[in-house]
Amino acid sequence: MSTIRTHNLGYPRIGEQRELKQATESFWQGKLTCEELQETGRKLRRQNWLKQQAAGIDLIPVNDFSFYDHILDASCLLGNVPSRFGKAADAADFETQFTIARGQRSTGGEDACGCGQSHAAGFASEMTKWFDTNYHYIVPEFRADTRFRLAATKLFDEFAEALALGIHAKPVLVGPVTYLSLGKVQDTENPDFDPFTLLDGLVTVYEEILARLAVQGADWIQLDEPVLALDLNDRQRDAFLECYPRLARAAGSAKLLVASYFGELRDNLPLFLGLPVAALHIDGVRGKDEIATVIARFPSDKILSLGVVDGRNIWKNEFVESLAILGHARETLGKERLWISPSCSLIHAPVTLENERKLDAEIKGWLAFADQKLAEVASLSEILRGRASVTLLVENEASHLARRNSPRIHNAQVKARLAAVVSSDSNRRSAFPERQKLQRAKLGLPLFPTTTIGSFPQTQEVRSARAKWKNGTLPAVAYDAFIKEETRRCVAFQDEIGIDMPVHGEFERNDMVEYFGEQLDGFTFTSHGWVQSYGTRCVKPPIIFGDVSRPQPMTTYWSGFAKSLTEKPMKGMLTGPVTILQWSFVRNDQPRETTTRQIALAIRDEVVDLEGIGIAAIQIDEPAIREGLPLRRADWESYLAWAVDAFRLCASGVRDETQIHTHMCYSEFNDIIGAIAALDADVITIETSRSNMELLDAFVDFNYPNEIGPGVYDIHSPRVAEVREMENLMTKAAALLPAGNLWVNPDCGLKTRGWPEVRTSLENMVACARKLREQVVVPNI
Repeated sequence: MSTIRTHNLGYPRIGEQRELKQATESFWQGKLTCEELQETGRKLRRQNWLKQQAAGIDLIPVNDFSFYDHILDASCLLGNVPSRFGKAADAADFETQFTIARGQRSTGGEDACGCGQSHAAGFASEMTKWFDTNYHYIVPEFRADTRFRLAATKLFDEFAEALALGIHAKPVLVGPVTYLSLGKVQDTENPDFDPFTLLDGLVTVYEEILARLAVQGADWIQLDEPVLALDLNDRQRDAFLECYPRLARAAGSAKLLVASYFGELRDNLPLFLGLPVAALHIDGVRGKDEIATVIARFPSDKILSLGVVDGRNIWKNEFVESLAILGHARETLGKERLWISPSCSLIHAPVTLENERKLDAEIKGWLAFADQKLAEVASLSEILRGRASVTLLVENEASHLARRNSPRIHNAQVKARLAAVVSSDSNRRSAFPERQKLQRAKLGLPLFPTTTIGSFPQTQEVRSARAKWKNGTLPAVAYDAFIKEETRRCVAFQDEIGIDMPVHGEFERNDMVEYFGEQLDGFTFTSHGWVQSYGTRCVKPPIIFGDVSRPQPMTTYWSGFAKSLTEKPMKGMLTGPVTILQWSFVRNDQPRETTTRQIALAIRDEVVDLEGIGIAAIQIDEPAIREGLPLRRADWESYLAWAVDAFRLCASGVRDETQIHTHMCYSEFNDIIGAIAALDADVITIETSRSNMELLDAFVDFNYPNEIGPGVYDIHSPRVAEVREMENLMTKAAALLPAGNLWVNPDCGLKTRGWPEVRTSLENMVACARKLREQVVVPNI
């Protein structure tokens, strides 16, 4: 081909109206058959492919679609199914994928897979964040005796589907080095074995896959290796050198594209440029400062794919800047060796702006969702080829100029307040041991106090009432009465079963970030801007377009009402500044640190107001602290300094006797435990159930001084944990940490669960705590 080519690395799976979520959950509820769910998938894939084709994308991805998670799909394709699910590894069928992701109910026996877990059989595989995004993947599990084999046909079936539509698609799958790097050893007998000893067998299956795709007619195959944006060890580097010559040979007539994204290559650049493949993709947004070096050193026998359109944020591409980069690449490499694409898969962006009929027109003109990003890719190609109207470029520049000059972005009072912050604003008045004494005297809690993470089930009735209130069909007074009744029932239930520190249930909240963003200046919202977080869990991130401030209290009304319903200490619930930032689409015209500190000041005001109405414990959730960590260790210190300071800034305006909680989930803490301790939260609750308390090791090794609540049951699975399971986990925790510092709680909020399982699970949790109190005596607590 004698012109610049366009391609896409991946497209959103969920559908414009979250059709995939609705169909999958209906299947789980028995309302849809397996074939009906599969048909929904086929319709969505067809729609997605045809939209990309109409947008002018030359190479359209296939196998980027998944009913749950693309890494889980890869595990099933490779026959890597944990034996506890009772399935042969060469029969990784459709329903097995959901069982791995969600777990299965125990049939009475303990797990005998040898993975070291004490859970009942069929517990779900671990889930964690995909690099520094808010997408969660199902972690592959490895044992010394793991054997890979081709065990699923999804990849080949979907490629055939595309061919039948006349679309000569580009198959996409995670590369072998990334797959091994992101997995976890689950082997009691060989806990320290190196997963890369499995590389040869893994590559053999990849060779079979590539050869089969070539026979099917694939011209190009994309292998995603985002670990190239990380600090690699020698074994990982050797793995690239070992496996890619084999893969290139196995592909035969098909050409390989290796895609790196999410950051710069830095010291991995020579390794990347030396891979024996036909094309290489780089992230031209997060790796923008490296582009000139890449172009200067780029091999003469390869095609360069430049991802200049941001796949992770929603701001319109600045054509002048992108064209300067692309023009330089074209002059150096020639148009035949230059492709244009988004920086990464578009699963991190909402599907389309076309459905946003309520979004402010001025702000909408600054944005681009997945469909618009593909149009930008095509437009950049057309401009470079001299085939686009000059109006396209003029309109793009006018949009950026209007945004820069808009008075809605800047708030002088916010900037002045932030400039006046001093170091003492980020420190509690006394050290934790003194605060702990005062808090224990005030709260009067028992040993192993029980609480929850905050949210309770958001039933269909709750969601329906909120929707009716928002569209004006339910009067505000009626909605208020409805939420009060839900809150009353929730608090009464907690009192009834013996929860020591209740919460109000958060029935008034649509989302832990959106709810606060709706009440903060500098935010705006979409109607259909959904993105996938994990499985069928979709979130609608707020858009931070300007300086952030809090016009008025946000949570005191409902926390105060809930406090009036019980004699027990009611816990106030807030979302922390880093998580609000990380789970929003953030303005790109100022440093993220500045925006975070603005949010921290707004949350600080809310913390002080909650204390003012008598809330004795306030939880400031920060599950995204670890997620926001830069991919390279060299960049960690700077990030952690401002992230920790932002939390302390929002938490340090209260008296010593007010207990500050925080919550983190589905993260590895070993490498940032010092920063977590520096948050100086009085109580931290974390996820430990899926990891069998392994995440506690970091806190033990560090001698973590403050109180901690290790989650005793997995809220992302529908199964109800038994008292014995919870007791085993907490007994293990009590052997590692001072029992007097331990809380008993679920591992995350209960919003996505149903009331029947929540009732039983929490009753079991309280029973667990009572048993522990009978077994453990801690003096002077």
